[in-house]
Amino acid sequence: MANQTIAALMTCHNRKTQTLASLDSFFTQTLPPDVRLSAYLVDDASTDGTSEAVRDRYPQTQIYRGDGNLFWNGGMRRAFEEALAGNYTYYLWLNDDTILYPDTIARLLEYAEQLEENTAAHRFVLIGSTCDPDTGNLTYGGMVRATWWHPLKFQLLPTADTLQTCHTMNGNCVLIPREIAQSVGNLDPNFVHSTGDLDYGLRVRQAGGTLWVLPGYVGTCKQNPREADVWENPNLNLWERLKKVSQPKGLPVQEWKVFAKRHAGPFWPFYWSLPYVRLVVAAVFGGKMGSQING
Repeated sequence: MANQTIAALMTCHNRKTQTLASLDSFFTQTLPPDVRLSAYLVDDASTDGTSEAVRDRYPQTQIYRGDGNLFWNGGMRRAFEEALAGNYTYYLWLNDDTILYPDTIARLLEYAEQLEENTAAHRFVLIGSTCDPDTGNLTYGGMVRATWWHPLKFQLLPTADTLQTCHTMNGNCVLIPREIAQSVGNLDPNFVHSTGDLDYGLRVRQAGGTLWVLPGYVGTCKQNPREADVWENPNLNLWERLKKVSQPKGLPVQEWKVFAKRHAGPFWPFYWSLPYVRLVVAAVFGGKMGSQING
């Protein structure tokens, strides 16, 4: 395993302590010989001194500034775009609140080597599952379809003792070989926040690649608090719910249309309209509704 280069791709906004901790866990990995690490960080208009703190501690990190409207997909897309020019062996998506275990990179490379021997020309992506640091419960990782009839409804795949395949993924810890990055490309600019990683995983499969989830956990990451008033607050009227669902962290109509049209087959209009019909029903008749994608 000689001359392997890995670029971590990260984006952040006003989470200086978490961002530094995540970078700490990345740059202090126990590495095989001849593995070199780089990091590309998009700071989306933080006001808490994140960029300055990162520059002081890890001056080798490439830092780019956003305007405060990039959100996850936009920030990661910019980091990916910049890193692609470096032609790295691997690109590592890393959420800035994910803390890697010290042997994570070595494990990722070990399994990548195994897959290289059994798959065509690096046509795979490796996904790391994370757990809550307090409870040990699964928080992010590979995702599989939750039901046979709904092509756009996904749920987390529980960890196992061996590699597992999955349909798509959360973007918290994902290793992408150069060949996949070159053939599939970057994250799609049609998405602003949370749908871009799911779309990318499905695009990898459409391009003939496979998605694999590592055994066990690769690190810790707390589940982001759910914004209950987006989907579930029965005190919101229909207009208020529609305003919430149109925000970047909701389910914007045009983004969801692109996702449904691309991945739901000939009946995509039905699957595209379904969450909004459910939202109207919940608002008019009361009750709650869950997230369309995560169930």
